[in-house]
Amino acid sequence: MKITGVRVQSYRIPLVEPFRIALGTTSVAEIIGVEVTTDEGLLGYGEAAPAKRITGDNVEGVKYAIGLLGEAIKGMDPMDMEQIYWSMEKVMAHCSEAKTALDIALHDLMGKILNQPLYKLLGGYRTEFFTDISLGIDEPQIMAKKAKNAVDEGFHAIKIKIGTGFVEDINRVKAIREAVGKNVTLRLDANQAYKPKEALKIIDKLADYDIELMEQPVPWWDFDGLAYVTMHSPIPIMADESIFNAKDALRIVEQHAADLINIKLMKCGGIKEAMKITTVAEAAGVECMLGCMTGETNIAITAAASLGAAVKNFTRADLDSTFTLTSLPMKGGVSFQGGRILLSQEPGLGLLPE
Repeated sequence: MKITGVRVQSYRIPLVEPFRIALGTTSVAEIIGVEVTTDEGLLGYGEAAPAKRITGDNVEGVKYAIGLLGEAIKGMDPMDMEQIYWSMEKVMAHCSEAKTALDIALHDLMGKILNQPLYKLLGGYRTEFFTDISLGIDEPQIMAKKAKNAVDEGFHAIKIKIGTGFVEDINRVKAIREAVGKNVTLRLDANQAYKPKEALKIIDKLADYDIELMEQPVPWWDFDGLAYVTMHSPIPIMADESIFNAKDALRIVEQHAADLINIKLMKCGGIKEAMKITTVAEAAGVECMLGCMTGETNIAITAAASLGAAVKNFTRADLDSTFTLTSLPMKGGVSFQGGRILLSQEPGLGLLPE
């Protein structure tokens, strides 16, 4: 079987409501759908969700990059993932979302070729697991009400976006803890908002509210600052924007710069690189979370969930972006029961066009 071409379609999906984090606010998801075609008629589906605040990439740049990468892999066997990986690396160093779109589509093809759901091909550790749900920055009482509603819908873990100031952040977390009670897991994500000493000041106070972890409290480039916070924090620290690839993960574990690692397919370039990152982390005794970018549809979420179900070292998930969208581009894939993610038993990703 040979790859014969790559078709690209971009579309905009409004969010149910604007989603605010410390880096900015998103109201519309800008998505690039990818379809990899083969000479035997099989199709593989993938997507890119450019996140310029995180990766620096935009829609037009990612579409152009997908075109270049698609030409590079045309004529190759979709099963030869190692050869395809290095062929794409040779074409360009970065643009992780473009690589992710093709990587997802090729993994979808692998499952269809072998007539197996993707999570089984990747490891098959479990058939279901749980995701948290993220709350964008808002007034404390509004966030508290949303948190209580999420718990009533079956979510057991809430991720709280913070990063606008000491008093505001404490008030948000306090209101949410009071609303959901003591048995719900609370995770915090500052999205690089603080300097190291500022981060420790607020972490020391937020620890009073029984917090499971604090994600990326300092700028992505400040590995020394991240290590300083991790060393002194009473709350476990998770690295996110500081890790784009396995080399970054190795640096994190060598410097003991974080207790946990958040892996996002759009950030690292796809499933293959994500597997490398979690292997490095697991060897160092560091557990991983699978995350997502705002606006990812059920295409990318199913791919990430397939990896999360496949590998034991993924002990947490933040795969909730489809809940923020007003529509989805395809049918099928993973399904949700509250915070419970159920894997499809269909070949590949189990997706069908609308």
